[in-house]
Amino acid sequence: MAQYYQFNREKARRKTGTFTMKEAIDDLLELYRLRSKFDETYIAAHWEKIMGTPIASRTTKIFIQESRLFLEFDSAPLRSELLMAKSKIISLINKEVGRELINEVIFL
Repeated sequence: MAQYYQFNREKARRKTGTFTMKEAIDDLLELYRLRSKFDETYIAAHWEKIMGTPIASRTTKIFIQESRLFLEFDSAPLRSELLMAKSKIISLINKEVGRELINEVIFL
């Protein structure tokens, strides 16, 4: 049997009117379910802006996996200092992204 396409007006993604570029990109990211990956790469790319130059210059690895932020530093004193400030790091990152993306910080 052949399958036929039936247009469903209620599920249509086309919107009337004008939108800003930001709204269009946000809709695109939501439609293709790319929002979480986009936010993860945003954090890695803007790590210096979020945490500052001294911390970013001593960070050797940063990646996100399953709502956990993995960090590796080349400075042991900085690592121990940030170990005590995990909740502050989580709040800074989630504030920058605008939603709860990180639940846990793990130091390698």
